[in-house]
Amino acid sequence: MSDQSNMTIGFIGGGNMAQAIIRGLLKAGHKAGQLSVVDPSADQRNAIAAISDAIELAEDSHDVASRCDLLVLAVKPQIMGGVALALGKQNRPAQQVIISVAAGITLASLRNWLGENAAIVRVMPNQPALAGEGMSGLCATETVGTSGRAAADYLMAATGKATWFSDEDLMDAVTAISGSGPAYFYLVMEIMQDVAREFGFSADVARLLSTQTALGAATVAAQGSDDLGTLRRQVTSPGGTTAAAIAALEEAGIRDIFRNALIAAKDRSVELGAQDKE
Repeated sequence: MSDQSNMTIGFIGGGNMAQAIIRGLLKAGHKAGQLSVVDPSADQRNAIAAISDAIELAEDSHDVASRCDLLVLAVKPQIMGGVALALGKQNRPAQQVIISVAAGITLASLRNWLGENAAIVRVMPNQPALAGEGMSGLCATETVGTSGRAAADYLMAATGKATWFSDEDLMDAVTAISGSGPAYFYLVMEIMQDVAREFGFSADVARLLSTQTALGAATVAAQGSDDLGTLRRQVTSPGGTTAAAIAALEEAGIRDIFRNALIAAKDRSVELGAQDKE
C-alpha cells in the first residue's frame, strides 16, 4: 500500500460522508475505477453514479470486501454491528485496513465484530468535509502499521485536515470540539444574521454579512501564527464598538456558557459510547 493513489477503496454505505470522501479522492486524482460502493438504496447508488459513472456500484458487500485494500465503513452507528459482524466472517485481504466513520463506535466493538487481527482505524469526521474543509480525528488499533496510517491519512486528506490520537478516550473530546463544533458556529452565524435583519438588512445581505465574516475570521486564524486571543485584541480597539460587544458577551458569561456546552457534548459522547459497549 505504498502508493495510495493506486489503492482499491471500497465503501460500505454511500451516504453523505462517503460521497464527500469520494469527491475529494477524485479531486485529488484518485481513479474512479479504483473505487467501489455498496449500498442497498437505489437513491444512494444513483447519487454515486452522478459523481462518476466509472465508480463500481454494488448491492452486496462480499465481493468488495474480499478484494479492496481499504474498506470504509460509512453506515449508521445503529446498524454497524450487523454490518461489521458479517464482514468479520468473510475472507478479506490480509493487509486490508478498515476505516470506520461511524460516531461513537469504539475500536473495541469494531475489533470484537471484525476480528482481533483486523487493522482498524476509527475516524471522527465533521460536516465541513462535504466542502473539503473537514476536521477529522483518528485513532487506530495496534495492528495498523505505518502504511495503514498513511492510507488513512490519504483518505481523510481528501476531505480536509486530520490529526491522530493515541488515546481513544480523547475521541469523545474530538466529538465535542470538532464533530459537533460546526453547529456552534452555525448558531452564532444564525444569531448574527437574525440581528442583522432586525437592523434592516435584507435576508440575503444579512446572511452574507454573517457567513463571510465567519469565513474571513476562520481563514485568518487558520493561516496565521498569532494566537486567537491576540487576533481578538487586534480587532478590539479600547472604547470602540468591538470592545462594547465583547464586554457584553463577557458579562453574560459566554466563556462559561461555551465551556459547559462542550462538556455536555463530551459527556453525551461518553454516554453513547457506554451504550455501545452494553
